[in-house]
Amino acid sequence: MNDSSTGGYLAPAVAAPPAEDDALDDLLQALVAGVSGLPGDLVRPRWQPTVPKQPEPSVNWCALGVTEQESDAGPAIQHDPAGNGHDNYQRHQDIRLLCTFYGPAAKGYAQRLADGLAIPQNREQLRLNDMAFISAGEIRAAPDFVNQQWVRRYDMTVLLRRKITRTYPVLNLLSAQVSTETDSVPPMASTNNIDQ
Repeated sequence: MNDSSTGGYLAPAVAAPPAEDDALDDLLQALVAGVSGLPGDLVRPRWQPTVPKQPEPSVNWCALGVTEQESDAGPAIQHDPAGNGHDNYQRHQDIRLLCTFYGPAAKGYAQRLADGLAIPQNREQLRLNDMAFISAGEIRAAPDFVNQQWVRRYDMTVLLRRKITRTYPVLNLLSAQVSTETDSVPPMASTNNIDQ
């Protein structure tokens, strides 16, 4: 791995944080299942490599997926001189989570999620992952016509915000050779010619 003494590109010192991909999906799945009251196996990722059979119209369930991640305008970067030194990178990111509820009580489960996210204890796991609940959007009816029947469906977007912190191997500057040059300025001529 490169550091600031070797030149070239710098990768974060630890590749894992923050949660992304399957780890982020698992965190959000547990949040929606826990707050809405739906069984965990009925809160499913929206996009899966192998598409499972959709539950019957009489079953309440939810499909969810991150549709957007938008970072703030610029990160804060601060050098920490401890040890050999490193740069701490920090920024905030908004995450839009689309939750689609199906079944005879779909709207009720969507409302439970929206209401339950306001309860501090329900947001505790988010805080442990440097995340926060910002808002729950409108609950929109979007029924599906499947096998000659209408299936109840309600969509809702949940807005979350998270702090992203990374460490980069930017070492302390121990010494530097510096030279300075100044332009010499000719002395100014005296202008004390006063007529008497």
